[in-house]
Amino acid sequence: MIAARSLSTKRMTVIGMLGAISIVLGMTPLGFIPVGPTKATIMHIPVIIGALIEGPLVGAAVGLIFGIFSLIQSITNPTPVSFVFWNPLVSIVPRILIGIVSYYAYKWIKCAFKSETISVALTGAVGTLTNTIGVLSMIYLLYGVKFVKAIGADINSVGKVILGIGITHGIPEIIVAILIVTGVMRGLKLIKK
Repeated sequence: MIAARSLSTKRMTVIGMLGAISIVLGMTPLGFIPVGPTKATIMHIPVIIGALIEGPLVGAAVGLIFGIFSLIQSITNPTPVSFVFWNPLVSIVPRILIGIVSYYAYKWIKCAFKSETISVALTGAVGTLTNTIGVLSMIYLLYGVKFVKAIGADINSVGKVILGIGITHGIPEIIVAILIVTGVMRGLKLIKK
């Protein structure tokens, strides 16, 4: 009964629309952009938007779709490090958390800054960091040496190598997320007027 009320028709529609965008991104090179032996992504953006529009449950559901496609992508279009994404703790759990963290971060940031644009932009950054830190932390904890060895880096520098990947992937992903999430949310606000 509670779940039925939580998933209204509007929320299911938003999950469906953003899930469809995630599926298109996941099935094309747009969602997972090859960067050396690893891949950068923009698939976290629909998750953040879902959380901002309809809350943490919708964000988590769209994040689940992202995570499932991350797992599928690692099997169907493998790289030397795809094995880490076969584990749902790496491929799915951090992606679900994007929606939850983004929603609550937005609520907190909105109270602190009072500006919608700043709040949305910072939420885009926080959601992206949730993805980057969540995935790379799980890789470090579960597969550190094996992962670094697979990319051909020095296994004595596991932490530095994974941090370097976080910086080289994370910063561009944050910039793109801020621009797209802010633009989409501003557009949705104009449509509602």
